[in-house]
Amino acid sequence: MEMSYYPGCSLKASSEIYDSHCKKVLAAIGITLHELDDWNCCGATAASKMDDFAAVAMPARNLGIADAAEYAELVIPCSACYSRMLVARKTLESDAGLLEVINGELSRKVTGRTKILSIVEAIQAASGDLGKATVRKLEGLKAACYYGCMQTRFPIGVKVQENVENPRGMETVLAALGATALDWSYKTDCCGASAAVNDNRTSLRLMSMILNDAIARQADCLVTTCPMCQLNLDAYQEKVMAEYSIDRSLPVYFLTELIGVAIGLAPEELGINRHFVNATALLRDLKLYE
Repeated sequence: MEMSYYPGCSLKASSEIYDSHCKKVLAAIGITLHELDDWNCCGATAASKMDDFAAVAMPARNLGIADAAEYAELVIPCSACYSRMLVARKTLESDAGLLEVINGELSRKVTGRTKILSIVEAIQAASGDLGKATVRKLEGLKAACYYGCMQTRFPIGVKVQENVENPRGMETVLAALGATALDWSYKTDCCGASAAVNDNRTSLRLMSMILNDAIARQADCLVTTCPMCQLNLDAYQEKVMAEYSIDRSLPVYFLTELIGVAIGLAPEELGINRHFVNATALLRDLKLYE
């Protein structure tokens, strides 16, 4: 199975390990990723807040590149990028005039032929190969799957596979790997996103609510697919614990990291040893890492 791949800016900078294990893990379950040629930033943080035209035009250029490629699906691991691409496509589908203006400046036109997939949807599409590739069950792992606020919620009426209030894709994947995915109340709440930089106090408060509820549900880790969510909850967790008197930390895994462990990749190969919160100790305790 071959798919186009849009990493986005985060996966080439602060979350470079995510880019690496997305490629390794998906290759191991039968998906070859072809990174879009000459892709650009989707404008998720700045353009979407400051300039309505740029907020559509920037992802539209990437959509045109994907539509001109020979692959039927485009995989987007970053939740923010996934959201901006879907919103841009929906906007262009409903505004023929805007589509004409933007396509008039593009060498590779937006046609809408390519299906946009989140990383969870891509993994689910290869569920049969995932089962065959699994060499180690994640038994004993109790995970709180954290989707964040951008994976299923959009500013316009975009249709997605998941239930927007109670998505279950990650839970389904983890259950197939032998882990226990817990029911909890904060799976689609916001972690503060980029407010961690310009409104740190608000972001810390939001993260404390997420962490407290996961701990109350007896989770031993958080699992996400969003690079911003992973970075915030991992890098700021020590500060959140000190600020809100939380006495227990939780490792914050990417879903692809846990799949990597299940298919036999070493934590060092996946970059799990590079997390801010110790993420290898739990794996050792559960005898998932030697």
